[in-house]
Amino acid sequence: MILVNGLPAETVNVLDRGLAYGDGVFRTLRTHAGQPLWWRDQYAKLAADAAALALACPDEAGLLAEVCQVAEAGQGVVKIMLTRGAGARGYAPPAAQACTRIVLSTPLPPHARPDAAVDVTARWCTLRLARQPRLAGIKHLNRLENVLARAEWNDPEIFEGLLCDDSGAVIGGVMSNLLIAKAGELFTPDLSQSGVAGVARARLLRALARRGIPAHIACLSPDAILAADEVMICNSIIGVRRVARLDDATWSPAGWTDTLKTALDDEVD
Repeated sequence: MILVNGLPAETVNVLDRGLAYGDGVFRTLRTHAGQPLWWRDQYAKLAADAAALALACPDEAGLLAEVCQVAEAGQGVVKIMLTRGAGARGYAPPAAQACTRIVLSTPLPPHARPDAAVDVTARWCTLRLARQPRLAGIKHLNRLENVLARAEWNDPEIFEGLLCDDSGAVIGGVMSNLLIAKAGELFTPDLSQSGVAGVARARLLRALARRGIPAHIACLSPDAILAADEVMICNSIIGVRRVARLDDATWSPAGWTDTLKTALDDEVD
């Protein structure tokens, strides 16, 4: 089911700035029994990202009602897109803002089902992410870098690709955030210059702090990833997965994936 500005529809204005320029933000969240998981975190991140682009965020109660309206009866995925709306040709934002709000649902993909394998294979991507502090951390609609990175492989055995920025710093996965364990501590890449700061990553950092487990946001090199005791990826749809292989490098389980999977659900909305 698809709602556009609260009404069932499958089309948007061809002049919509989300289509023309990627001028907007989005969230992708998991649902269960018609209810969104981690809703407070998801809405807070949507509101923060919208504010960073000077977009008016929808009312929380009204948006939640739309999410529940489209959600699958069992487990599924809901995507929320918020654009600056239709405007005349040209980059200048329209003086009068009339945002477009799209809420749609899809079935839970096989790779995210409870019986999906926890261990995954990844590869290094050749594409390098541009650094842009104004957009760093934001889940904006202009995701062409991710599209090009994902087009680098078609091997179904490869679950994810890891990305570096143009300085060589590791940022994360094409669709996920990255965490590594080393000597009893956890590390996740600094996303102040590029990348998307996901809800799953934020929940893990909060949960680890409550548990007294050292977790650091740091600039990580590819060598630091290869020297890790355990490498993990996370997002709101797949939860936490252990990277068992990264190109020619392999890791045996070190126990951290199970710890993070439990920590991710520490908070109940």
